[in-house]
Amino acid sequence: MLVYPSSIDLSSRTLRYLTGRLAVRRGEIGTRWRRLTAGRQALLALAHLRCGDTYAQLAAGFGIGIATAYRYIREAVDVLAALAPTLAEAMDNARTKAFVILDGTLLPIDRIAADTPYYSGKHKRHGMNVQVLTDPFGRLLWALSALPGSTHDLTAARTHGIVEALTEAHLKCWADKAYQGAGGSIRVPFRGRRLKRWQRRHNSTHAKIRCLGEQAMATLKGWRLLRKLRCSTHRITAIVQAVLVLHHAPA
Repeated sequence: MLVYPSSIDLSSRTLRYLTGRLAVRRGEIGTRWRRLTAGRQALLALAHLRCGDTYAQLAAGFGIGIATAYRYIREAVDVLAALAPTLAEAMDNARTKAFVILDGTLLPIDRIAADTPYYSGKHKRHGMNVQVLTDPFGRLLWALSALPGSTHDLTAARTHGIVEALTEAHLKCWADKAYQGAGGSIRVPFRGRRLKRWQRRHNSTHAKIRCLGEQAMATLKGWRLLRKLRCSTHRITAIVQAVLVLHHAPA
């Protein structure tokens, strides 16, 4: 396989952060020697997450076996996922915001027609439903565990307890029509064709606020692995959590 130099559109701060976490992990388990240093392992994992390169491509580029590349990347993802904030921690952080925006996105996966639970009738494709919370400026605050793509957004929010958590935190939340009937502090636009003028004005203002949440979706999809996931569906939550931790990595 031919190998060529490439680049990753991430800062060295992200690389240093992941390198430090992996070095701590190696110290905890008493690792003495590996084919790659902690820094090279971090670079391997970032190349996979950010660029979506396959294990075979990365193994050739780093001069290791495919199985070794898989183990190193899985370890890095698990180390990061363990640092992801809980719902309670996310609510504590969100309390400092004027309001939050709740929205759902479908992460495409490699599945066949027989995998009905993962098929989204709305998007006409297989995927995993991920609920996302953002601040008033569209910055990513938190991403919930991935559920099969056939799961409705409102069902996903209730499954994770996000509706009750927002209500208990007295947080105003803007969401789209998919969350109609959620209740609590979640605000949704009016539905129907024959709306009064003030209702149409309300919907227009609501859309201007809620559309800022699309920036968080772009942040997630900036990690190109999430544009087409070919791994086990049981690993997707850990990958999303790893991306969330890297996004909020301290300087």
